[in-house]
Amino acid sequence: MAESQTNLAWDVLIDLTQGHGTLHERLTRALRAAIRAGRLPTASALPPSRILAARLKVSRWTVTRAYTQLIAEGYLEARAGSATRVRWTPDPGTHLPTGAARDAAVPARLDMTPGRPDLQGFPVTRWVEAIRRAAATTPYSQLGYPEPAGTLRLRQTLADYLNRVRGTSAAPDSVTICLRAADAMVRACQAMLADGISHLAVEDPGWPQLREAAAFTGMVLVPLRADRDGMQVEQLSAHPEVGAVCVGATHQFPTGGVLAPGRRAILLEWARRRNGLIIEDDYDAEFRYDRPPVSALQGMAPQRVLLLGSVSKTLTPTVGVGWLVSPLRLVAAVRAAGPFPLVPPALNQLALAWLIESGSYDRYLHAARKRYQARRHALLDALGRLLPTCRVEGAAAGLHLLLWLPPGSSASHIAASAARRGLLLADLDRFRMRPDPARPGLVLGYGNLADSAVGEAVSALAEILAS
Repeated sequence: MAESQTNLAWDVLIDLTQGHGTLHERLTRALRAAIRAGRLPTASALPPSRILAARLKVSRWTVTRAYTQLIAEGYLEARAGSATRVRWTPDPGTHLPTGAARDAAVPARLDMTPGRPDLQGFPVTRWVEAIRRAAATTPYSQLGYPEPAGTLRLRQTLADYLNRVRGTSAAPDSVTICLRAADAMVRACQAMLADGISHLAVEDPGWPQLREAAAFTGMVLVPLRADRDGMQVEQLSAHPEVGAVCVGATHQFPTGGVLAPGRRAILLEWARRRNGLIIEDDYDAEFRYDRPPVSALQGMAPQRVLLLGSVSKTLTPTVGVGWLVSPLRLVAAVRAAGPFPLVPPALNQLALAWLIESGSYDRYLHAARKRYQARRHALLDALGRLLPTCRVEGAAAGLHLLLWLPPGSSASHIAASAARRGLLLADLDRFRMRPDPARPGLVLGYGNLADSAVGEAVSALAEILAS
């Protein structure tokens, strides 16, 4: 490990009031315990003896005696002209209950986790520039706690952007900035509960985080089957208790279907007749490869639809910015959801606003779209050559596709075997409300899969299926 200022351990907690013996014996035991517990990790630099002595209010001799003893035991090492550093390394398999445990997990080599963007493609340079501009131009008065609804500038920018690229009918007053889509879902459900709606129809299979967010609020979930044409909204007639529907109209997860025009019409007519509400998950709307994306339902019925989205799939979840476009009559309830609203940092909000306003966001999406399209084609080609008996479904969009397995296959066992080879896959049952062993499938994400690794990943999957 490089000897740098990044692994200083000058502020470790040391309690000399416990135990027995002289001061240097108690200090030796405390330092030894901190090293073995991982609070002082391997190669971390301890403070000079005079600094630690002054902080602990003991003599410098006490510290040097403890350091000398631990050097003799092999816990520390001292080099001329350098700091005293931790030398001890735990045996393989040793359980470290504190900070050292974070290094135990080895990342998978091949990531086909669905719903994850290309993390190496994150536009670091543009984002740093956006943060710099936001920090340099934002008045000090706006650097306090963020506004509960989000900064006005980002709400204006997002309303203009969504109206331009998604065909919405959004205004700054209808936009509420959230941490991510799940946060927007919680706000939407709490607002609907306050409006007297207690039953929510959800897609099955569907994105589990949204279901969990809705269930967290106390909403009763009613599953409706989703297929290659999206949610089977015709089933709503059999559920008079349902007052709201959550649907991925543009690109349903995980089937990859687009809500068919006839079903869109049925859903909008149901909302009008029932005086119901629609939560539209704008998942993957930015990535359509064979034709322009369909417009959002929100633009067709802004007083019936709550549109939720985020930059988690376009940039990275780390940015932590999502939004909810809601009917004006629900805005107050949406923004009042919870006593402590979760709002992204103001600098992140203003940086995203600059990224969109400057055109950098559009240029980044254009490049990402071409990259994902080429990767999807490579994945389809490899699946066709190596797994010709497995059927693939999903529109030419988004960051995932659905692979149907041969009857009798165990998707969970296949995913577990793949994980042992360093390949991350997702069993379709993970996204169903009830497992369906008779229809096994895998949801293959290609967003965070390197182009050069596509063939290797499919080859590994083919070997597992063959065995």
